[in-house]
Amino acid sequence: MPRFAANLTLMFTEVPFLDRFGKAAEAGFEAVEFLFPYDFDRNEIAERLKHYNLTQALFNMPPGNWAAGERGMAAIPGREEEFRKNLQTARDYALTLKVPVLHAMAGITRDLDRAACEETFVANMRHAADTLAGDDITVLIEPLNSRDIPGYFVAHQMDAVGWVEKIDRPNVAVQLDLYHAQIMDGDLTRLIERMGERIGHVQIASVPLRNEPDGGETNYPHLYETLHRVGYKGWIGCEYNPRNGTEAGLGWFQPYRRRS
Repeated sequence: MPRFAANLTLMFTEVPFLDRFGKAAEAGFEAVEFLFPYDFDRNEIAERLKHYNLTQALFNMPPGNWAAGERGMAAIPGREEEFRKNLQTARDYALTLKVPVLHAMAGITRDLDRAACEETFVANMRHAADTLAGDDITVLIEPLNSRDIPGYFVAHQMDAVGWVEKIDRPNVAVQLDLYHAQIMDGDLTRLIERMGERIGHVQIASVPLRNEPDGGETNYPHLYETLHRVGYKGWIGCEYNPRNGTEAGLGWFQPYRRRS
């Protein structure tokens, strides 16, 4: 049976962030993920996880100036020192929250020299992987669709697989967000089969509106079976925007929820 992590950046926003852990547990989730934890004390988050018996499935490294439109810096030449500093911050949180994977956002690179961006990306990702290898943490590359995030460094899933192979570290993998993948690549069954063991984390949402995974273009129960068939055993993050309130939209989750 697939295992789902509530995305607390988008779900249960009816209550303040630190109260969302309890809401996720009440709804039957066994794990949570979110974009960034850095506005909160890591020990306080860890206490919420422990109290509600939740696993931290994923979060992202600091992205730079999010409000100004920055989406990471792993592929941005000239920001290597900032990347390394942010890596240490992310590592501190990761060790406290016992997270198995970290997403290193690459950045918006459309107006930059492509060759320099590629060289920077490989060097930064190798440094991150080597830094986290002893902690048993995998670094993730997530392609983001060019409709929502134009100019992002990597937009296609198989391009991300190519970067994993070029970086050549055992603890680097692809974060397969099936919402982005359907928009950019389609043919999701065959795509999952091709990616196979390169998949380090999965996220879901309907296409095209990014709501609950119960409609639109994608047959998610079939894709869960496909993920199981290729050997994926990790969490599936629910990174979607609830249509009419989080709890009202959890009908899709009932067959999979944790029973108390």
